[in-house]
Amino acid sequence: MRRLRNVKIVATLGPASETYEMIKALFEAGADVFRLNMSHGTHDEIREKHRIIRQIEKELDSPISILADLQGPKLRVGVFANEAEDLADGDSFRLDLDPAEGSSARVCLPHPEIFAALKPGSTLLVNDGKIRLQVDACGEDFADCTVIAGGQISNRKGVNVPDVLLPLAALSEKDRDDLEFACGLGVDWLALSFVQRPEDVEEARKLTQGRAAILSKIEKPSAVEAFESILAVSDGIMVARGDLGVELPVSHVPPIQKRLVRKCRYAAKPVIVATQMLESMIDSPMPTRAEVSDVSNAIYEGADAIMLSAESAAGHYPIEAISTMNAVAEEVESDPTYREIIEASRTAPRSSVADAIVAAAREVAETTEVKAICCFTESGTTALKIARERPRVPIIAMTSLRGTARRLSLSWGTNCVMTSELDRFKGAVVAAARAATAHGYAGPEDQIVVTAGLPFNVPGTTNILRVAPCDERLIYNMETE
Repeated sequence: MRRLRNVKIVATLGPASETYEMIKALFEAGADVFRLNMSHGTHDEIREKHRIIRQIEKELDSPISILADLQGPKLRVGVFANEAEDLADGDSFRLDLDPAEGSSARVCLPHPEIFAALKPGSTLLVNDGKIRLQVDACGEDFADCTVIAGGQISNRKGVNVPDVLLPLAALSEKDRDDLEFACGLGVDWLALSFVQRPEDVEEARKLTQGRAAILSKIEKPSAVEAFESILAVSDGIMVARGDLGVELPVSHVPPIQKRLVRKCRYAAKPVIVATQMLESMIDSPMPTRAEVSDVSNAIYEGADAIMLSAESAAGHYPIEAISTMNAVAEEVESDPTYREIIEASRTAPRSSVADAIVAAAREVAETTEVKAICCFTESGTTALKIARERPRVPIIAMTSLRGTARRLSLSWGTNCVMTSELDRFKGAVVAAARAATAHGYAGPEDQIVVTAGLPFNVPGTTNILRVAPCDERLIYNMETE
């Protein structure tokens, strides 16, 4: 289905959006990518959602991307004898490995690797940062802390350690099981939670064996510090502002978001901005004005995709949330200021023939009446490079590989069309012209730009550009030359 916007929308599926009727309605309302949260639901439930998405994809003949989001290493305290305790500012509180039920003085933290990494002065955040503890003394099985910001602490609340690089494997045993399950299903993207270093991504890549693209979630200060090396080994990035806003002062998050989005665009790798984008729409059919501004800012920054979490997974108004995000995107992208910002931030490298070809394609489109840029791609790299240019005309990515088309559904402005394998450029031009007219991107009197690589079906060989007519008679002449 053709969208009237370039930024993509990611919708998380959950109890509010698990039926065929609802998932199809979300897609028709504007969802381009469906996120399966591996933290919730059984494998059987996730398998059924996957089956429904693929059924809808087949019925509508439109590639749909599926993102499986791994849970990652979750750090949680144990349980309390009274289920909850109130901690006041200045109180002393101990975390230890003793499995006994907790009290107002202590609780179990069943993660010895945390104690091994802590130092006096380290900060521990509990329950999404609502409780802040400072470590006074620590050993291999305990940490004596002072309560800096108090509140209620209860059973199995999450713990964040913002200023320590933890010796934790990025993939827990559950993650490894979920990764193999998701790859076996045939998901298109795997999101890695709590990435700290590039080695975390490389470990996941070995396990996926090319069966899915790897998307790194940036939600820890250590990941921000090592971002360029993490980006280099990732296929895409998610700016996960939830935990990032817990482990860093919230005032740091907006500039970090802007920097990360720009670096991803420069690298021609998709980036998703996520978390609390339309949070109020979990319970309300209308968003707040601040939320609309937040969504708009991510679009103005040039993000490839914006994501809904609980709004579509567990909220009362999932379709309205998608429709709102779609409407905001269309309005922002029609604003002349949007084009000014996008084009002013264009800093694409010119280090290869492919870079030069895609830059030329964009320049031709901007200086002539060309209606679309059509690229033939096997791996998806050429389409990603064109998306980096953020052209003013639609991008039509033509590929014979269903997996490539699905993965590109996450990339800015990319409209994927399946084609048969081709071995001649003439045939590619004919296929491109027919696709452009059939899908409404151009009329018979219009022209398009076509890029491809010779020899055909070899990734990374983009080396040819042609301005081609869409007139059926000219197409016929080309076929019979």
